[in-house]
Amino acid sequence: MGAAAKNLEAISQAIDEHNSGCPWPASEVRMNPFEVERLGWEEIRGLPIVADPALGTGRFRIVCSREGDGERLEETEAIGEPVEVGAPAEPRPQPPT
Repeated sequence: MGAAAKNLEAISQAIDEHNSGCPWPASEVRMNPFEVERLGWEEIRGLPIVADPALGTGRFRIVCSREGDGERLEETEAIGEPVEVGAPAEPRPQPPT
């Protein structure tokens, strides 16, 4: 088995381990920038791969979605106008047949 296949297997197992033991799913995989460049992957199992120079070569980190540091969150203020909604009309009584 090649190095890329071993990395994929180890990361996939770590994602499964995280997701089975945490109510919040994994949100990204962080790896050393050298590893990210060497492997050429942009995502693993739908999770983005983010270069993290704080991690040593050959290391990776599964990031929990509850850890969100706001880097990729966009806040938008919604501005609207109040709208009056009338109550539905009461049904008219039907004459007996």
